[in-house]
This record gives sequence, C-alpha cells and structure tokens, in this order.
Amino acid sequence: MADQHVVGVDYGTLSGRAVVVRVSDGAELASATHPYPHAVLERTLPGTGEKLPPDWALQVPADYVDVLKTAVPQALAASGVDPASVIGIATDFTACTMVPTLADGTPLCEVPEFADRKHAFVKLWKHHAAQPHADRINALAAERGEAWLPRYGGLISSEWEFAKGLQLLEEDPEVYAATARWVEAADWIVWQLCGTYVRNACTAGYKGIRQDGEYPSREFLAALNPDFADFVADKLDQPIGQLGERAGGLAAEAARWTGLPEGIAVAVGNVDAHVTAPAARATEPGQMLAVMGTSTCHVMNGDTLADVPGMCGVVDGGIIAGLYGYEAGQSGVGDIFGWFVDTAVPPAYVQAAAERGISVHQHLTELAQEQQVGEHGLIALDWHGGNRSVLVDAELSGVVVGQTLATRPEDTYRALLEATAFGTRTIIESFESSGVPVTELVVAGGLLKNAFLMQTYADVCRRPLSVIDSEQGPALGSAIHAAVAAGAHPDVPAAAAVMGKVLRGVYTPDPERADAYDALFAEYTLLHDHFGRGGNDVLHRLRAIRRAASARPAAAVTEPETPAMEERPDVFSV
Repeated sequence: MADQHVVGVDYGTLSGRAVVVRVSDGAELASATHPYPHAVLERTLPGTGEKLPPDWALQVPADYVDVLKTAVPQALAASGVDPASVIGIATDFTACTMVPTLADGTPLCEVPEFADRKHAFVKLWKHHAAQPHADRINALAAERGEAWLPRYGGLISSEWEFAKGLQLLEEDPEVYAATARWVEAADWIVWQLCGTYVRNACTAGYKGIRQDGEYPSREFLAALNPDFADFVADKLDQPIGQLGERAGGLAAEAARWTGLPEGIAVAVGNVDAHVTAPAARATEPGQMLAVMGTSTCHVMNGDTLADVPGMCGVVDGGIIAGLYGYEAGQSGVGDIFGWFVDTAVPPAYVQAAAERGISVHQHLTELAQEQQVGEHGLIALDWHGGNRSVLVDAELSGVVVGQTLATRPEDTYRALLEATAFGTRTIIESFESSGVPVTELVVAGGLLKNAFLMQTYADVCRRPLSVIDSEQGPALGSAIHAAVAAGAHPDVPAAAAVMGKVLRGVYTPDPERADAYDALFAEYTLLHDHFGRGGNDVLHRLRAIRRAASARPAAAVTEPETPAMEERPDVFSV
C-alpha cells in the first residue's frame, strides 16, 4: 500500500508553520514557516497609525490565510510527496484569540466601514486590556456562587472569550452590534478551510466557559450588562466538534491555496498546547506537558475531577476523550527573555556575541551557567506579561529584587530564567496540593534548545524532564489529529503511539543544586504572595498610574531659561 500523508499547521504568535507527516510512523518529511506580515499590533493600527492603549495586542486575519497560501505549498513541495497521497489537514492556534466576523465569517476589519476601528481586529491571546471586565465577571460569579467558577480555579482570565466580548460591547457598541459571530481563531481558520463553522471542544471548554454542555446563563450575563444578555445565543453558540473529528472536506478555494486535494478531511480545530500532548506522548494521567515558547502552557490529563486553585480550567475531553484535561500556564516566558535581550543588554555584549557567531541569548546563557546557584543574589517575579496561573491576574508586572551596582546582565538574565522555573513549580505544587499528582514533566516548544534552562527546570522542580523529539510539536500534534479525522487511525491515543515522539528522562535533577534552589524558591514564594495576594498592591497601582498617564495628551516641553554653565556654581563635573 502506498504511503499516506497528512499536513499539520501550527499558528503561533508571530508565524504559521506547516509540516508534512507520514501517517504510518509520524516521520516529518518537510516543513515551512511563514511570518505574519503584520506580526502583533501593540502600538498602532495599520493604515491609520492610531495609537493603541496599553495592554492591547491585535492581529490581522489575512495573515493567517497567507500561511495556507505560502507555508503549506512550500512544505508540500519540499517533501516531494504526491499531493494525491495527502488525506487530511489539521490546524492549531494560540488561544484565546478572537475574531469578530459577519455571519459568513468575514472579519470586521475587512469590512470598509470598520477598517479603522481597533475593536474590529483580531484580539490576540496576550491582549490583556479586558482585565477590568474579567474582574467584574469574577466578582459577580463569586457573589452568585456560579457552579462553573471552581472549574477555572476560581478566576476567569482577561484573555478569554467573555472578558474580551464584554470589553467589545462596552467600548465599541457599534462594532459589537455588527459582530454576528465571535469566533475563536482556531475555529475561524477551519471555517476558511472547509466552509463549515464548528466550535472545537477544547477552546469552548477552556476559553468559552462551557461546562457540562452549558455556558453561563442569560441571567448572569444580563447582570453584567443588560446588552450582554444574549451574547451566547446571538454571537457565540455553535455546534461543538470533538477533538480528532472531521469538521468537513477541504473546500475548492482552500484546495487552490494549499495545493492539496479538494475534499480531504479537515479536522476540528485545536489549541497549540493541547494538540502537542499526543505529539509528545504525554496523554496518560499525571504526565504534565509544558509547551515553552513566548509563553508556557501546562496541560495534563487526569482520571478524576478536582478543583485546582488558579488553574486555567479542567474540561472533560479537553485533551483526550474520556479523561479530564487540566490546563495552567505562564503568560510570559520566552517573551521575558526576549524583552531583556532587546532592551537591557549593553552593546559590548551584543558585539561579543556577534564576534563569536552566536546569539545574545546563547552568550548570556554561557555566562550565567558559570555561576553557582544564588551567586547573583537576585530573585525575580516572572510577571512581565501578567500572571496566568496561579494568581490569574494580567495587571501584575515583573519584579527583580536584589540588584546592586555589581549586578551584571548575565545575573539578571539568569534570575529571569530561574523565575520562570519557579513559576512552573508553583503551578505543579498547586496541582499536587489539590490531589492531582504530577508524575512526569514533559517539555516541548522552542525553548528546548536552551539546555541550561531545561536543567534549571529539572533542578527547581525536582523532577526528571522528558522532551519531545520534534522541533514542530504543535504541527506534529495537528498532523496526528488530521490522521484520525481522515480515518487512518482509530483515535488520538492510538495515533500518538505510532506518530508521537518523545525522549524520556533527558534531564535529571542534581540534588545539591535542587537543595540550593529550594532556598531561593522559598524567597520567590514570599515575594509571590506579597505582591500577588494582596500583601502590597503597588503593582496594580503602578498599572493604574501608567494607564491614566497614557490617556493624557503629551505635554509640550518648553526649555527653561537657565544661566550659562560657567555662571552656575551648583553644577559640577566629576
């Protein structure tokens, strides 16, 4: 029998990646990446140049279609396979990323009358400007004792569907009224591929507050805002597709975009982290998968239902059918390291890295790993992108404690690496103290290439680290789901056993370093609770001051009349 193939497409924060995979053994034959031309809109709108407020993060949906037109044909050509041998395609997306559309799926930012309205664009997962709306949802749900609230660790995130939808209503009612469908990007791209709009069970459960077949009630929504009462019925509700199911057949136009056969299986959409679990063979209860990139998402299956404070959610069948899928996460990881390199590294370090032909990240890592644990004298809080778990508060911000005039860039860089490991340990301990054991930590994502970082996680978390044996984990996971949707494998676990790839126990904790990190973790926890649990509200106050200052027009600066330097006895030089 001739080989059969599938295509997996992973939509990340800055680019989309396509991979061609052989169904019989999971061999990745070729891949291609297409960067989004508009990247992330965080400062201004395209076209108008309108300044965006703080904490906004938008995208342009046409960039997503460009991935289908560019990366998929490139990967297919590089693979050398006959397009006729491809039996299915599947996609995954960052979440929660929301697209406001007309009834036919046209994004509102592509409608001329709304092209200059910021609320008509895609709200990316890291759009955190809906925090005040999330706060109101949480307060009302707690006051009313809503049964769904504990399923999300007691707090709904500003990143999710309802908070962003409420923000849209209250800040631009006209765009809200024109929004016929409030669509997860994971489902929007499937809609473009097959012409059928199916909400996937993963995002509906984790990001859409859908538990036991129900969304928050009309009465609850009306109590938030009377005009929000019909949000679910009018804009959100749609048939639910289970993970690994067929959403439809590849439409003629999408076949022309991709070069794939019309009518092949298009799988129900999925989330980048959750779809990676089968690719890393992390599908059994207790196997926590950390997908580490710009942010980190922690997902794990369990055979029992438990309430874990600060988790992002627990959904029946949210990762694998028949098991409870748990999710937690960190809003900023690779983003924090990238921010530091881009804004806080002196030219001499950049030059030294260039002379050696390595990245600044590699240069700083090599300097940092020469230190003993605690030698830099620093503790950092990894909240530069807010806190997704376990505090669920996007208004928090980064902190570095202990800096002196002797502190070097590599000291702070190492402290930031360690802070993200401490954040993961905090999540693990929250699960275990709630009766959900974590038996193995499996890592996937772009940060795998930093071996020192991986060893730090093993030491801090006191657990062996297994790693996915693929550079395209989410895309491989999507390919696995495509194979199931096409009928090549009976279910996702069976496909994962054949097509998934993992290396077990690659990093093991060093007892001496682990003991030293225990002392630093204790200090991290003190700071974590002091700044994050109400001990000191300064981070929220600073965020409010920043927001107020950003809303004011820039004041004209008038140069004061001052005497010449030689006439001023109070000015001196050293």
